[in-house]
Amino acid sequence: MKFLTELHAHTSGVSPCAHHTPEEVVDLYRANGYTTLVLTNHYTEKILTDAGDTWEERAEFYLSDYVRMRDYAKETLHILLGMELRFSDSSNDYLIFGLNEAFVRENPNLFEMRLKTFFPLAKENGLLVVQAHPFRNGMKIEKPEYLDGYEVYNGHPHHDSRNDIALEWCRKYRKMPTSGTDFHHVGTGTVGGILTDEPILCMEQLTDVLRRRAYSLRCVGAAAERDGMTDMESF
Repeated sequence: MKFLTELHAHTSGVSPCAHHTPEEVVDLYRANGYTTLVLTNHYTEKILTDAGDTWEERAEFYLSDYVRMRDYAKETLHILLGMELRFSDSSNDYLIFGLNEAFVRENPNLFEMRLKTFFPLAKENGLLVVQAHPFRNGMKIEKPEYLDGYEVYNGHPHHDSRNDIALEWCRKYRKMPTSGTDFHHVGTGTVGGILTDEPILCMEQLTDVLRRRAYSLRCVGAAAERDGMTDMESF
């Protein structure tokens, strides 16, 4: 038996492009056989500055859907705090794994940083930095030394993320590959994530599994068919 973890999902209270509440997303993922979900709501200058004048207001807003989702799911779906971070100098997005609430509260306005300066902070705090959908239109390729990995499968059917190119790029630089649904609404399905031999119960376990690459990738749905990708045991 394999256990399924989502690595890229959004909720409507924080990510304005998402269509579903934390409760709706929990119910959907439980029904589709997932045991763990990493909530990676968008963290951008506009979203955070619109949330309040003080950092305390902004941080509480950013964490609000995570807390709500965690409290609703209880032990029926393990909810972990992630982030899809965008710095103000480009349209690139980065999935951040290894977070906790304290890090968010103690490091204000991360969008003001740049990848080159954020990456050392990530390493100091045990975080993993993965470039999301790196070959989608509008993205630019960053230096591999500032990244732990690439999202080689992004399951959003309404974007051409050129997953096949991302996979080859990841292999070229021997980086950590990830898969995620990029869930925004029911029409996108639940098509991405990782498969593991044990359920992922906490963020420390997730980052350990990712670093050891003790997982396989789930790649199904319209994007997988378009890019000729299937579930992968090795990379």
